[in-house]
Amino acid sequence: MRIWSNDFTEGQPIPDQCAFENENTSPHLAWDGVPAGIRSFALICNDPDARKKGRLHWLVHGIPSEVREISSGAPVPGTEVENDFGKAAWCGPTPRSGTHRYFFTLHALAVASLEGVKKTNFKKLCEKHSIDSAETIGVFSKR
Repeated sequence: MRIWSNDFTEGQPIPDQCAFENENTSPHLAWDGVPAGIRSFALICNDPDARKKGRLHWLVHGIPSEVREISSGAPVPGTEVENDFGKAAWCGPTPRSGTHRYFFTLHALAVASLEGVKKTNFKKLCEKHSIDSAETIGVFSKR
């Protein structure tokens, strides 16, 4: 499985309009090479460079199995879970200093949705039900 964005190239800067302090527009994401037998997707965006344990920027599950793309700024086809900003929505890059990495991890799941999911168990539940996963990384620098 493979995931990419038309808004940024692997390892390159995420656009300014995606930043929390700017327009806070979610980036475009697309994927292919999906394995057979999946029932849904789940998406995690994490900044491992923030704080001691990282910062969760976006948590989405229940993305239908036929979906292969999320357009920039578009409504998400799935259920968003409260992130480390206290919002069930995309909260873009907002590093206090320096350059941070933003990992977008997509899981192809064997279940239609994650039961009893919250930010504290999101990753663990994804890994438990994951058939395959893919990741892309963007960066953002404090300006």
